Parts: sequence; C-alpha cells; structure tokens
Amino acid sequence: MSILQSLANRDRVFEFLVPDESPVDVRHGPILYLEDVSVSFDGFKAIDDLNLTIDDGELRCIIGPNGAGKTTMMDIITGKTKPDRGQVWFGSRHNLLTMNEPEIATLGIGRKFQKPTVFEALSVFENLELAMSADKRVMPTLVARLSGEARDRIDEVLAMTGLQAERDRAAGILSHGQKQWLEIGMLLMQRPRLLLVDEPVAGMTEQEMERTGELLTSLAGKQSVVVVEHDMGFVRSIARKVTVLHQGSVLAEGSMDQVSSDPRVVEVYLGEGI
Repeated sequence: MSILQSLANRDRVFEFLVPDESPVDVRHGPILYLEDVSVSFDGFKAIDDLNLTIDDGELRCIIGPNGAGKTTMMDIITGKTKPDRGQVWFGSRHNLLTMNEPEIATLGIGRKFQKPTVFEALSVFENLELAMSADKRVMPTLVARLSGEARDRIDEVLAMTGLQAERDRAAGILSHGQKQWLEIGMLLMQRPRLLLVDEPVAGMTEQEMERTGELLTSLAGKQSVVVVEHDMGFVRSIARKVTVLHQGSVLAEGSMDQVSSDPRVVEVYLGEGI
C-alpha cells in the first residue's frame, strides 16, 4: 500500500502539469522577464531590485556565492514565494505573480531540485510513463495501455537522457547521475518551455558531469534552460551567457570570460577559483 500511496501523492503533483492551452507569446520579447523584483524575510533582503531576462531557447547559467538569492529567485519564478514588489512575466501574456504553483507549472515551467526524487521501486520506463500529461489517477495509470505516440515520446526522452539501456531497471539501483537524468527526463515528458535546474552536477563523477553538460546543452533551442550551479568548471564547459547574482541583484552578466575577469566578481568569489 505504501507504494500506491506514494504514487497517489506524486500523481497529485503531475496532474497540475497538463499543458495549458494558452500559448506562451514571445513574439515581442523574452520568454522570462523579471523587473525590479524585491523580497525580504524578517528584515533580510533576499532579492533586491532584481532585473533578469531569459530569451526563448536560451541556456543561461546563474552563479553567485551562498546567500546571493539564487534559490529565492527560482522560488519566485515558480510561485513558491511572492515578492514584495516587482514584475515577473512568462512571455507577454502570463503574469506569474497572479498565479499559484500548480498554475505556473501548467504553463510549461519545470523545476529540477538538487536532490533527485524518483520512484525507486519502479522502472525507468514506468517513472517516465507516470510523468506524462494524462489521467494521473493511480489505477487508470497502472492499467492503461500506452498509445504509440506516448511510447514514442518515452523512447525519445530515453534517448535524450542516455537511459535507453536502463529503461527496464529499477530507478533505485541507478547511479546518482542517472537518477538526476531520469528526473530531468520526467520533466521533459511534460514538454516544458522553461526548465530551471538547481545544481545538477553536485555529487557527480567527472564522466557524469560531462554527460550532464551534453544533455543540458542539447536542450537549448528546444527549451529555455536556466542552470544554477556552484561548480565553476562545469559552468565554463556549458556557459553561453552567465549571470552573477550578489546580495539579491545582478552583479555582472556576459560570457564566462567576461564575468570571470570582472574585478567585482573576482572579489565576490575570492578564493573560489572562478
């Protein structure tokens, strides 16, 4: 019963992810737009007049020391935290500050947390199947026959994540890196327009880091991808444009070479080997 109960709980999450019928309009600007966003917690200003734009199909890396506001920024984008002031738009039609977390998820914004959360007793294939945008009541999910289109989508995501050989293996016996890729795959099953990825290579081997970099760069153009990461070597390997956060606002922005040579960034990262 515990597995079924956990499935039921996960399904209540996934049922929010059925794609919204309202298209994301990026004809007149970026896919994500934050303007003058501020939020304080018990007098501490976690985000301070933050301005950030992400273009459609862009891969953006967000870096910054602990306490820079990276997690709070993602919390605001996904509706977990409401700012004290500012604007947050998804395309030109969707004001994210008027929406809750489930509503934002339906728009096509997926978030990958640092620690992977997969159904370890189920196979890789079954995890991807459960993540599909469909009727997520437990019993129909368990007994329904997949359409050819659905199977094709699962096969496509297995190929994208490099998990074809593991499709029938229990998720619980995968390596740490493979679990990370599986959870990214579960988000990809929803065909998100924007994917927020938090510290994807923490705890990975060098080979896993390299494969993760290949996966994330392959998604750019198909989705907009925002990667928050502390490993500067990994950021350098995938970065096209880097935003440096410090004390809740943008300190610097540009290529990795540009930001790493900025004296302000060097000072903030003193001793961290940027």
